[in-house]
Amino acid sequence: MNKLSKLREHAQGIKYTALLVMVFTIGFLLGNLTNITAAVQVSLTAEEEKEFEAFWEAYDLLRDRYLDPLDTHTVVEGAISGMLEATGDQYTGYMTSDVYSLLDEDISGEIQGIGVMIRTMEETGAIEVANVMKGTPAEASDVRVGDIFLTVDGEDVVGYNQLELAGIVRGPRGSTVNIVFLREGEEVEKAIVRDSIPIPTVEFTELEGGIGLIRMFEFSSQSYPQFEQALRELDARNLNGIILDLRGNPGGTLESAIQMTSAFQEDGIILREEFAGDRTEELSVESEYFIDLDIPVILLVDETSASASELMAGALQDTDNATIIGETTFGKGTVQIWQGLSNGGGVRVTIARWLTPEGNWIHEQGIKPDVEVDWDPEGGIILDLEDPESLAQDPQLQAAIEFLQSGEMAMDTTE
Repeated sequence: MNKLSKLREHAQGIKYTALLVMVFTIGFLLGNLTNITAAVQVSLTAEEEKEFEAFWEAYDLLRDRYLDPLDTHTVVEGAISGMLEATGDQYTGYMTSDVYSLLDEDISGEIQGIGVMIRTMEETGAIEVANVMKGTPAEASDVRVGDIFLTVDGEDVVGYNQLELAGIVRGPRGSTVNIVFLREGEEVEKAIVRDSIPIPTVEFTELEGGIGLIRMFEFSSQSYPQFEQALRELDARNLNGIILDLRGNPGGTLESAIQMTSAFQEDGIILREEFAGDRTEELSVESEYFIDLDIPVILLVDETSASASELMAGALQDTDNATIIGETTFGKGTVQIWQGLSNGGGVRVTIARWLTPEGNWIHEQGIKPDVEVDWDPEGGIILDLEDPESLAQDPQLQAAIEFLQSGEMAMDTTE
């Protein structure tokens, strides 16, 4: 069976991967990160020099005797990648120059592309449009939710991962990208002129009963400013409660997580970090970000809420500043640095584990909600905040609303 036939067979009624990935932004690998760009001077011990002798012997043999012309750049990238993978840590790794530039753009809070949210289809591995952002080139070109990427500028992208697809869909503002989608079994071709697009990390609405619902897609440099704007437009101090939806939020920067947690926690420790050599550090609330709402706060989480989402949930749970509702979170309790290299690529290296204020390490365990409400929706959790029916069909959201209205669960909402 060829790839197109397989896609057509599975295009309707299939399940999707649990991770909701946003506007071609890749957050789950970043974790709670610090971005560093610096030249590195290497000084090896005598023992290390001895170990590296075998490496240089292998390289010399490859360079001098390999049958075909040697691509030194590719060989060096392979060596770097293999060295980092040898740690056995899934969050330590090498990023090529293309990938590194994409991630750097994501953290900046703005991309140059077409303006869609994407997700990977579990049964086929293909990537489809999960949402089309308003006012973007994708909307103007009539790209639709459910469109499946087949080719980009003539290149077959069936089987690409999200980073690889992002690398060729994005491009300079004003340039054109030609994309062929599969839509309801038919191929649809679009020529889309790219533009600069702010990454929407926050969306919000006011629900009946004076409850504010704020969804946060990732933790970036724009998260706190967009969150503050949402509170202003909701007139938050006159609400009866806030529901902050972190479901599907894969994390982001440590700085953003601290800012967001500080908004709800007046003082005290947010997290503890443990580094190599038994060095520890405590990171506390940054008081300038505190917003004294004096209303109950609920965090919605699920199994894909990871990293910075867990940091915030763990801190507010330990300090009784929020009620956590939903499912046990992903379980990522480490911190990475992110460093650019002279070849344009970059590395991410795990440098610490983080613990909640009470000293709990949630790695590979996750954070257990105060109120557990299971939900495994077809197609992932993608709410339309303008569609009351969509909101009414979300049992986790409804449980949060009931909790705010009554102070306790009105019924067993677990499905």
